[in-house]
Amino acid sequence: MTLPSSFGKLRNVKASSFDTAYPHPSDSILLLGPTGVGKSPLGDVISRVGLFGRRCHHLDFGSELRGVVSDVGRSACYTRDELDFIHGVLEQGLLLENEHFPLAVKIFSLFLNRSGFTKEDILVLNGIPRHAGQARDIATIAKIHALCVLDCSADVVQSRILSNVGGDRTEREDDNSGLIEKKLSIFRERTAPLIEHYEQQGSPVYRISVTESMTPADAYRRLSSLAAAHPPVSLVAEPPQ
Repeated sequence: MTLPSSFGKLRNVKASSFDTAYPHPSDSILLLGPTGVGKSPLGDVISRVGLFGRRCHHLDFGSELRGVVSDVGRSACYTRDELDFIHGVLEQGLLLENEHFPLAVKIFSLFLNRSGFTKEDILVLNGIPRHAGQARDIATIAKIHALCVLDCSADVVQSRILSNVGGDRTEREDDNSGLIEKKLSIFRERTAPLIEHYEQQGSPVYRISVTESMTPADAYRRLSSLAAAHPPVSLVAEPPQ
């Protein structure tokens, strides 16, 4: 499938569509790791349990995109050009490039409205930003205070996807071997460099070595331990004395 030339119209989605009632930028942490490593299940646990003594909201960008094309109610918020674009992104395992970032802003706005996000909460980002251009653009709406990097090999990724250890791969049409390899390649080439990008900005990086059998609860316990040892003071509810 080739992306339609009409996708240029997506630039008409204005950044001002972001609800000005929300703080700019929102306090955030970023989950990074290759497909299948367990970012979405971990993000869901963080959303349920919280982190740094604060309530958290998990913005799973991939899940948001899939929800847009599968949920009639949510689809109604998007134009035909936007829906065609999202279909292409999902079917080809593509990234939103800089010129399409206004669409990401729209997705942010709708998610925050739906989740009841407040200035006291933390936004858990998963699936965005995924390259340097997005990191630059997202800084206007989300301040990333810390990274959680989930590390594992390609073989472990394949095993985790086959066993669905995180419980999030059921009926995933984008889990065919060709798209998995494409996503792994994109992660290595365009997303992994974000780790150094945020390290240079002083953001703490919590690295978790993911095994074939690691559960979301296991990953959360490890993250909690790392974060307790080196908390980003700007995020904790009561900074350590």
